[in-house]
Amino acid sequence: MERIKKCILFLLLVGLVISIQAQNNVTIGILSDESTPQTKPLLEQLKDQITAVIGQNTTIAFKDVLVNNYDTALAKSNYQQLINGDADIILSFGVINNIVLYTESSYPKPTIVFGSVNNDFIDLPEDQTTSGINNVTYIIAPISYKDDLEIFSSIFDFKKVGIIVDDYLLETLPVKDLFDTYFSNIESSYKLIPISKDDNISNELGDIDAVYLAGGFYESDSELKSLIDAINSKKLPSFSAFENRTVQQGILATNQPETSISQFFRRVALNIESIINGTNASELPLLIDYKKKLSINYGTAKQIEFPLRYSLLAKADFVGDDTIVDSEISLSLIEIMNDVVDNNLSLQSERKTIELASQDVKASKSTFLPDVTASASGIYIDPRVAEIAGGASPEFSTSGAVVANQLIYSESAAANIDIQKNLQKAQVETYNSVELDALLNASVAYFNALILKTNTKIQNENLKVTKRNLELAEQNFEAGASGKSDVLRFRSQLAQNTQSLIEAGNQLSQSFFTINQLLNTKISNKINVLDAELSEGVFQNYRYQDFFELLDNPKLQSSLIEFLIIEAKKNAPELKNLDYNLKVIERNYDLNDYGRFIPTVSLQGQYSLAISQSGAGSTIPIGIPSAPDGTYNVGLNVALPIFQQNQRNINRQTATIQADQLQIQKANTDLNIEKNVNDIVLDLVNQIANIEISKIAEETAKESLELTQNAYKEGAVPVIQLIDAQTNYLQTQLARATANYNYLITSMQLERAIGYFFLMHTEAENQEFIQRAQQYILSQN
Repeated sequence: MERIKKCILFLLLVGLVISIQAQNNVTIGILSDESTPQTKPLLEQLKDQITAVIGQNTTIAFKDVLVNNYDTALAKSNYQQLINGDADIILSFGVINNIVLYTESSYPKPTIVFGSVNNDFIDLPEDQTTSGINNVTYIIAPISYKDDLEIFSSIFDFKKVGIIVDDYLLETLPVKDLFDTYFSNIESSYKLIPISKDDNISNELGDIDAVYLAGGFYESDSELKSLIDAINSKKLPSFSAFENRTVQQGILATNQPETSISQFFRRVALNIESIINGTNASELPLLIDYKKKLSINYGTAKQIEFPLRYSLLAKADFVGDDTIVDSEISLSLIEIMNDVVDNNLSLQSERKTIELASQDVKASKSTFLPDVTASASGIYIDPRVAEIAGGASPEFSTSGAVVANQLIYSESAAANIDIQKNLQKAQVETYNSVELDALLNASVAYFNALILKTNTKIQNENLKVTKRNLELAEQNFEAGASGKSDVLRFRSQLAQNTQSLIEAGNQLSQSFFTINQLLNTKISNKINVLDAELSEGVFQNYRYQDFFELLDNPKLQSSLIEFLIIEAKKNAPELKNLDYNLKVIERNYDLNDYGRFIPTVSLQGQYSLAISQSGAGSTIPIGIPSAPDGTYNVGLNVALPIFQQNQRNINRQTATIQADQLQIQKANTDLNIEKNVNDIVLDLVNQIANIEISKIAEETAKESLELTQNAYKEGAVPVIQLIDAQTNYLQTQLARATANYNYLITSMQLERAIGYFFLMHTEAENQEFIQRAQQYILSQN
């Protein structure tokens, strides 16, 4: 037994020694051209990736980064320091380091060169996949200035592009020769703009129409932002050679994916793992392949007024502001409603109708004002007649007269004044009705624009999901996990989704046309609408939540409906209009009833003046008294119609029929108001339920899509199931996004029905309205 214990102890000790020996210690040296705030987090990301890939059986030690600051001699010294030191593997990053290593005849330690090797400067045979040089491997990414410029020219036909490069690149690489050769074969030209600490690049942007950012990787965020702002301030389309970070900061476009850095670092880590496991660096693959992806900053496109083609929607991802709304003018609902009241052409026309009715009132009142007429005349008489007239009719004479008429009282004139006043008041109520309709149309147009804006955004997100699903289908096809039909299906889906996005964008533009028409502005004006949420922003200040709570309580609904019907009838301009028209008919009836017994009294007066007399017969014979030069007369008229062909009785009967007709219309309007209020309240209750249900449906559909995507990636579900999950998620997104807006549209319809728009009244007035509603409801329960 003692011997067995010793054997077990020996075996444990041997196992421990073997385990200790299996723990490798690897030291990695890193060469870099420069150390900046931009490269430090990338270095940590690289270290984390290496540590994660290598695992626990190997201890990784990283030496301090050796920086050459673009000094070739220092770069050589740094490399020799790592060769002579304890570094086991060397990582070389940067153009200067790579050029120095290229001149070396042998490589004593495994070396990985990465980060600045551009396809444009490498002419590899098509069949060469490794370096073939002992202890050296290069990682060549699909980065190409020439390819970038091709893509850039496909979205913008530049004439002269400014190419921003790091100044040290011009001294170390044949950059100018490369671009000279490229542009010699196309119609466009270029201008090299070196990045230097002392130069103001904005001064170099005056004679170009586009910018290609091929340098600036080592720039700080603030320096890069300043450079991008200078480019965008001149409204120059820009394209970046670097990953998505530069587009996020404001560059218009790039053809590099967001994942290129992480994929790049993972290849470095895998190469290190292979070297540790005994693979010579010369045998490692050179090329790293990732799919390029065109990304466009929509906010930048709007800022520089860059025309985006619809064809880009299918192949580009939009970052930044992807609302597909090209405007800096954002309107709220209350701004639109106020502008409609002030500027809408239909309302302006109705206001003119009120002014015309006011003129009719003035005209009716003017009947009681005096009517004064002045006249003058000249007469020539045959001298033979004048001679024998005895001075009464001279040959030549001129005279003048002033005639005045004053109506003292007329029942028809007084009735006309009353009638015109009531007609004018009726016209005011007609205007109030049209204004309420205009406010409702404005709010519906506003919320429809928000629905379409949200639809456009969701369609854009759905397009991204389709692109992601297409990538999964292509990966599964390449791995043999699915057939070509899945790829073709998603390509077809991509085309359909692109069309849906285009249609959504056009519908959104049409909704803005409608708003511009309501606001009486140029139809093509570029506008946007601010988002609206229940109980947030302007809706928080106008008691919408209190109203929402009243609606949500089934016990209070009947009392609330009763109150709303009372308010609607009290405020309804249609009922007020009918009341004023009833007063018109009643006054007309009175005119033809007792009014026929009231006489019309008027006063008339005239003054005549003989101005001159001459010629034959102008001398009055002796003994005949001469007539005075001026004479006057005054008369009083009293008229009472006795019988007017039975017209009065007929008019009375007609007025009775018209009054009955208006009473019927009023009763019908009352019924319509009651029905509208009941219908809309029930619609609001449905919308309240829809808001809550749509939230749950969207969350469930989103989780289902994520699970289905993962299952499809593993080959566990067919493509049709993934498409169904995506379609279901799209529909629930649209339903969730529009539920809130549909509730607010319905609430606006209710406000129109009761003739009271909360947003057009003060908070105090709205609070008083809510209190009255609460008091009424309490009194009924």
